[in-house]
Amino acid sequence: MDKLRGNKKTWFVTRHEGAVRWAQEKGIHVDRIVAHLDDAVLEEIQPGDVVIGTLPLHLAAKVCEKGAKYLHLSLDLPPQARGRELTPEEMDRFGARLEAFEVRCCE
Repeated sequence: MDKLRGNKKTWFVTRHEGAVRWAQEKGIHVDRIVAHLDDAVLEEIQPGDVVIGTLPLHLAAKVCEKGAKYLHLSLDLPPQARGRELTPEEMDRFGARLEAFEVRCCE
């Protein structure tokens, strides 16, 4: 465990191998990769953790509510690239980047 990070974890919520490889190639440290953010995973997320993914708003809000940081994996995908696996090279071509969001439910 990294002494500077303490017990903080970086989670990557994805079921896409290309996204995992993209993060590795960018040198992004990830402690846990999970395919889905369900209640069991949410229970494990702690304040100060970082969660990377392309989460729906209600789940991103739950992450932020727990005091974790949400980094959205943003891509500018053309219609013909949607619905299929992307390589790390394609992700770069489509402007893959991590963007921090603070999400909360207003009701």
